[in-house]
Amino acid sequence: MDGQQLAFGLCVSVTACLGGGWWCLRRLHQARLLADTPTSKIRSAAQGYVELSGRLLEQPEAVIVAPLSGRSCLWWRFRVEKYSGNGESRRYRVVESGCSEAWLRLADATGECLIDPRGADVRPASRDVWYGDTPRPLWNRRAPTGFSLLTMLGGGGNFRYTEERFQAGESLYAIGDFRTLGGGGQAFDPAVAQGAVIREWKRDYRGLLQRFDADRNGELDTEEWEQVRRAAEVEAHQRQRQAVASPALNQMGRPREAHPFILSSLGKTHLIPHFRWQALGGAALCVAGALATAWLLNGYLHPLAR
Repeated sequence: MDGQQLAFGLCVSVTACLGGGWWCLRRLHQARLLADTPTSKIRSAAQGYVELSGRLLEQPEAVIVAPLSGRSCLWWRFRVEKYSGNGESRRYRVVESGCSEAWLRLADATGECLIDPRGADVRPASRDVWYGDTPRPLWNRRAPTGFSLLTMLGGGGNFRYTEERFQAGESLYAIGDFRTLGGGGQAFDPAVAQGAVIREWKRDYRGLLQRFDADRNGELDTEEWEQVRRAAEVEAHQRQRQAVASPALNQMGRPREAHPFILSSLGKTHLIPHFRWQALGGAALCVAGALATAWLLNGYLHPLAR
């Protein structure tokens, strides 16, 4: 084995070892986090990283249609692949893909929560795969509704279409960053709120001068700045009263920390074993990479020791 072959082999084996180890630890951490996080009710959920479970509801006045099948849904993700290549290298290659950014509306027995799916690990139960001869399926050839021999054999055209959807009424497991806006659910700090109002007003400095520059010299002196601070304090308290009077709005999105953000049609009783099996696969890849690295180094260094 020459030096170039050895370098390539070591690059592959070390990458497999490190990548497999990282994947194993990541999946174990995620499985442990899901197991240790209790399911919360929407009305009583704490602010921060929480786990919810309920059913998906339709969004009022929102009409969402899946791009490949033309079916109405709440969220979609699709992929179009073309079977191409030469000889043994022929395989399906992605030519188009897309994902919905429509917010989801989750409800349990205590309330509702809007979910921003961007950045989430989304796992819908509804998934269709079918084949055709055009880059986009014809509208009169909808996605299959069940098992077919043609689908199993992978025939029927050079293009393969994959579409996943969330449907109204489906159960949904969600774990992510939970926040309640309005309804007095957020702590009120007068000094912080006052500062936020002043910073907002400073963005339109010309308007600030028109309101508080009494002597019209183009600057705000100490007394005028004091008037700005008093007015901002009044504005901050008024906004707080309006927030308390408004109905609470619950939202979930991607966590700021490196925690999993998962939306799944199946609960964590399915996800935790799945993550553990993936961790086992990562561990096996790590061990295989380590053994391959040791074998390559031994084969290279052994002749040198003679």
